[in-house]
Amino acid sequence: MAVKEVPRSLRLPVEVDERLSRLATATGRSKSYYLRELVTAGIDDLEYAYGLVAHAEAIRAGQRETRPLDELMSEMEISREELDATPDQPA
Repeated sequence: MAVKEVPRSLRLPVEVDERLSRLATATGRSKSYYLRELVTAGIDDLEYAYGLVAHAEAIRAGQRETRPLDELMSEMEISREELDATPDQPA
């Protein structure tokens, strides 16, 4: 099955286009290939980030139910000391 594509046009700063050209030349791939790769990889991050913003805005507007952290910790039987002792997880 052939992949359907839609043409798009965008303006890039000269410095970015030069970097893209160097990458394409060094690897033998087209600039379009790398632009597709960047958009495909980046769209997930953008959707996630904007989803978080929308969720936070809904909370601030009172459109989402929230519960106090102490209530959740009590329900899960986690003490403040246990929570504070938990090492930070890498992002």
